[in-house]
Amino acid sequence: MKKLAISVSLAALAVAGCAATPPAQMAADAPVIANDTPGTTDAPAASAYPTTPDGARAFVAAVEKDLFDLSVIGGRAQWVNATYINDDTDALAAYFGTISTEKGVQYATDAARYAAVQGLDFDTSRKLNILRGALVLAAPTTPGSAAELNTIATRLQSTYGKGRASLNGKVLTGDDVEAMMGTNRNPAELAEMWKTWHENVGRPMRNDYSRMVEIANAGAKELGYADTGAMWRSQYDMSPQEFSAMYDRLWSEVQPLYNDLHCYTRTKLNQKYGNAVQPANGPIRADLLGNMWAQEWGNIYDVVAPKGAGDLGYDITDLLEAKKKSPTDMVKIGEGFYSSLGFAPLPASFWQRSQITRPRDREVVCHASAWDLDNKDDLRIKMCTKVNGDDFVTIHHELGHNYYQRAYNQQPYLYLNGANDGFHEAIGDFIALSITPQYLVQIGLLDKSKVPSEDKDIGLLLRQGMDKVAFLPFGLMVDKWRWGVFDGSITPANYNQAWVDLKKQYQGVTPPVPRSEQDFDPGAKFHIPGNTPYARYFLARLLQFQFYKAACDMSGWKGPLHRCSFYGNKQVGEKLNQMLAMGASKPWPDALEVFTGTREISGKPMLEYFAPLQVWLKQQNAGKQCGW
Repeated sequence: MKKLAISVSLAALAVAGCAATPPAQMAADAPVIANDTPGTTDAPAASAYPTTPDGARAFVAAVEKDLFDLSVIGGRAQWVNATYINDDTDALAAYFGTISTEKGVQYATDAARYAAVQGLDFDTSRKLNILRGALVLAAPTTPGSAAELNTIATRLQSTYGKGRASLNGKVLTGDDVEAMMGTNRNPAELAEMWKTWHENVGRPMRNDYSRMVEIANAGAKELGYADTGAMWRSQYDMSPQEFSAMYDRLWSEVQPLYNDLHCYTRTKLNQKYGNAVQPANGPIRADLLGNMWAQEWGNIYDVVAPKGAGDLGYDITDLLEAKKKSPTDMVKIGEGFYSSLGFAPLPASFWQRSQITRPRDREVVCHASAWDLDNKDDLRIKMCTKVNGDDFVTIHHELGHNYYQRAYNQQPYLYLNGANDGFHEAIGDFIALSITPQYLVQIGLLDKSKVPSEDKDIGLLLRQGMDKVAFLPFGLMVDKWRWGVFDGSITPANYNQAWVDLKKQYQGVTPPVPRSEQDFDPGAKFHIPGNTPYARYFLARLLQFQFYKAACDMSGWKGPLHRCSFYGNKQVGEKLNQMLAMGASKPWPDALEVFTGTREISGKPMLEYFAPLQVWLKQQNAGKQCGW
């Protein structure tokens, strides 16, 4: 996981696929933190160093040592809290989370002063800018603010972890209801699961969330940012305004492909359920899409699969079950992909310390995440793995974080991160794009005679697009909502309506039941109470196709892009490691160029990958009233 905790983005935000590790947990009765907190060193005082280039360099060195040490003990507290939720572990995580917050604010404030010094060398200047912009949530310097912020953030996190839905009187855990939303085709039952999850999990968070925003915005303003959202957008080697412009440009590149997929999917749902459940025109009812948040639609592939071409001849879940693969076996297979590229095996401690399946005796956060507990090689994943195709892909994704973490472990503390947060998410995703039929043959899961012929390509691409393409507007709108909350254009009085409106605007989906401002539907999505910035996931969806195309070009692949697997290609592994080992030591365009040869994020490789599908979708949609 990344370092430090709730407030510092390069700090404790563990990274994950569908998931990033929860920022620091904080307890309702978190202790007030004094300067002589046991287990931590005193923060280096900026006043001890002159405001000169040498003084700035010495200040940064002292800060890096302090944060390195704190991140190790703080990370352990977070791990215990995420894998054993109770009042005591909440309090422990809050204790170190509060220290992290206070130090993060102090160092950001000091760094802003040193950043103005003339004559700084490149690394000192870059590290000061990372320190200044590294906070996820900044507490103001007002006494007690850091403790209150951490207390609220822990309570939000734990509320999510303890969340339950229900169906026909039976209580369902989060991971169980998520799985059931993917397989149930009864509209009334889907609506009940959707409604109970959103109301049981989201509603109790509303007041806490509003108060947290107040505190965090006050902290961001003290650091010279307009608001917390502007602070988040400042972490991409460009201004917040430039980032917003890039974000919208990228969406405009891929939006037509999404609109074509939406139109086709709506038609298929209308044919299955009828006008009373899913009208032929307008938005799609969110709970019919196979996912609690309508963020990925692959689970309803059986509903949309084209006749003939839609029968791929295999199903990864069935293949895993037929071979009697356990969750640990699945992780071993994932490790094998990285080994085939030339990466060293995972350390023995990974297998001893990871949470691969849900423990039976305690509350845990099941949201998949990847962790690095000692900034060296104490790598772990935290999952409640089920033997199915989704989790098989997620494992490849999570391990991408772990191999990235290990690749840059020789960098100084402030560079122990991805080139930008989208890179961290994209690595495992682009590896997972190589889970092609050919790869499944190579690892012994699929019989060679069962490899789909080219006439099945549309089915393969549609199955992939139902996740990859369908996710794009959701990946975009989560932070659009939060940026609006932080800048005040979305107020507590219309939190929920704004969320519903953005989902309709960008995704073209609508809730299955009426909503009101009693509700807090954003809280039903982990990354909102977990305070994990979400733009990274949108960027990662595009970056993964750039990385994938670069790897396929490097390996000499000549066929259609979507059929390429670079499994076993050591040249790709060597070039990939060059980019990963850079960590955050250079601006992200430099890292992107090392592996892809280009300095701009682009949606074009994704469009190339799905080009045959888009032609087919337009044919299927002919004569339909697309849009909503």
